[in-house]
Amino acid sequence: MKPVMSVMLFFALAANAGLAFAQSSTPARTPLRNNDCLRISQINEWHVIDDRTAIVQAGPYQRYLVKLQADCQKLGIGNPGLRFIGSRADRATQPDRICGSAGEKVAARYQPGCAIQSLSLIDQATFNDLRNKAKRNSTTTQQPAPATNP
Repeated sequence: MKPVMSVMLFFALAANAGLAFAQSSTPARTPLRNNDCLRISQINEWHVIDDRTAIVQAGPYQRYLVKLQADCQKLGIGNPGLRFIGSRADRATQPDRICGSAGEKVAARYQPGCAIQSLSLIDQATFNDLRNKAKRNSTTTQQPAPATNP
């Protein structure tokens, strides 16, 4: 009887440990609402803070914190320095948006795609604070080039 109880206890403990590991290694994912999603075509400023963190501004008012699942050491290097890749579902339904869903990635010319862990809206003060800590960045303007006189 003792060996049977020991085996049952072993499997019960192993199942609990496996469940605890699965929960701790996979953080809960909460995508943004559709209206709050990052519109890729509207990105006019980005900054790589560290190998797992970037911030992005899209248009004049929306700022985002992008957390990655693993280190992406070459983000921000080369042209393009930061490129968003939607999941297959995103590309089929809303190709210009990233919402923080599973399967979305950030890539660069010299860096294969790195999975996005989370995407969240941040305020101007947080954006400015993080921008001052950035190791790589780019700003572009959405303004048309001035006309030249012949």
